[in-house]
Amino acid sequence: MMGKTPNMTDYQKEYDEFKWEVPEYFNFAGDVIDKWAQDPEKLAMLWVDDDGNEVRKTFAQLSAASKKLANLLTSLGVGQGDVVMVVLPRNIEWWEVFTACIRMGALLAPGTTQLTSKDLQFRANKAEASCIITNPELAEKFDKVAEECPTVKSKIIITEPREDWTFYTEAVEAASDQFETAKTKSSDNCLVYFTSGTVGFPKMALHTHASYPIGHQVTGKYWLDLKPEDMHWNVSDTGWAKAAWSSYFGPWNMGAAQFIHHTDRFDPIKTLELLAQYPITTMCGAPTIYRMLVLQDLGQFKFPTLRHCVGAGEPLNPEIIEVWKKATGCVIRDGYGQTETVLLAGSFPCIEPRFGSMGRPTPGIELKVIDEDCNELPPNTEGDIAIKVKPNRPVGLFKEYWKEPDRTASVYRGDYYLTGDRAYVDEDGYFWFVGRADDVILTSGYRIGPFEVESALIEHPAVAESAVVSSPDETRGEVVKAFVILAGGFTASDELAKELQEHVKNVTAPYKYPRKIEFVDVLPKTVSGKIRRVQLRNQEWGKE
Repeated sequence: MMGKTPNMTDYQKEYDEFKWEVPEYFNFAGDVIDKWAQDPEKLAMLWVDDDGNEVRKTFAQLSAASKKLANLLTSLGVGQGDVVMVVLPRNIEWWEVFTACIRMGALLAPGTTQLTSKDLQFRANKAEASCIITNPELAEKFDKVAEECPTVKSKIIITEPREDWTFYTEAVEAASDQFETAKTKSSDNCLVYFTSGTVGFPKMALHTHASYPIGHQVTGKYWLDLKPEDMHWNVSDTGWAKAAWSSYFGPWNMGAAQFIHHTDRFDPIKTLELLAQYPITTMCGAPTIYRMLVLQDLGQFKFPTLRHCVGAGEPLNPEIIEVWKKATGCVIRDGYGQTETVLLAGSFPCIEPRFGSMGRPTPGIELKVIDEDCNELPPNTEGDIAIKVKPNRPVGLFKEYWKEPDRTASVYRGDYYLTGDRAYVDEDGYFWFVGRADDVILTSGYRIGPFEVESALIEHPAVAESAVVSSPDETRGEVVKAFVILAGGFTASDELAKELQEHVKNVTAPYKYPRKIEFVDVLPKTVSGKIRRVQLRNQEWGKE
């Protein structure tokens, strides 16, 4: 089996000696993609769909396609610093768009394909996007609100032509493959992710050409443990920062090929079949995915090339790790990080795994558990997970919450950036996740702000008031639960609960809908009238 010696063999030595190297100018397309493209045969991706279609793309082909697209975008008036919204499933074009935008210095704003017309409008206006690239389903949604999005000057559609949209395939084919890569500074803006918080609508986490493209060197090298001969499969939606982590910067920093399965649903049996059929060596998935895989008869499958598996998004149950290890020989190694960061801690291949722990701090990251006064806490004492940013700010940290200086300031305390999570560290330096410090819900790898769900519910005439919290779930770890006070004239019933669920799916992205609804007469509140979500959450988790 290839690549048996991990990239990191002595954790402490690597951690102590690590130094970030950031040149003044850096462009991932020019400095990384084009470097691998010098070998015309070097495979960048193996793409398959549910119909058995297979496409192989080399780095050289990806490089050429991205130059053509950069020329097309330029001809449509997109310039350096302009925002391009990319809302695509796992089509090859997603990787081409990422590479082209970075190459020309445009600012990428990725989104999940589950967004509604209202979501698309909010994002286009908040980011002041000048271009949107999407598929027919979402183009239809966007056209409903296009007139309310004055900054969007160009619209590009993939797979089939549409009136008033530029057809990707034809236009890219006709463009020149000669394009001079923009001279982007490492400190220039590169991409922006929308991320849910406790209050208000999603905020924009802004990354530079250094923070993700260079920062994810540690993700790809130490945690994913990739080498140029590997084939990595990240089972993730393209709309989330996880895709930038493990479907773009992490693997390609290391020159590894990617396996991509283009599908509109997760099928555990199909996933296991593909894992057995193709020469996949490393795999990354949310804990929910592994939970669904271990429910299958794993004894039916052989995984001859698989050597390393990681999970992220929420802590993984030790029982799942045991079953998977027995079937594949691989220990699922946990990792911890955020949309705002690169990998902050991980169960790296050279350290002893402690099931349920998120591992030890990543080289280049000073990760601590601190109290209210910024004191580092002793072992086994719960506190806030924080990154030391003074005197040396680590490379893998976002620049700011774009256009919201107060929100940006709110996540710093003294010399630290606060992740918003709580944990404790054991005597050996392993971090153990306790929970969110706020009310954000982490389910199936998604991050959901209660406010967004409550806002959707209140639009229904039956809802007088609601409170949304996380609730335990065997498969998903936790799910969204809504406590609902009904308006006069409405009666609680299973039918009404289903109606409210459908309503939320239609008003906001479907993944946010409450899987559980409980009708109540009162909600716990503070003296100032704020809903005490913490009380409801503790009640759900048996802490009250």
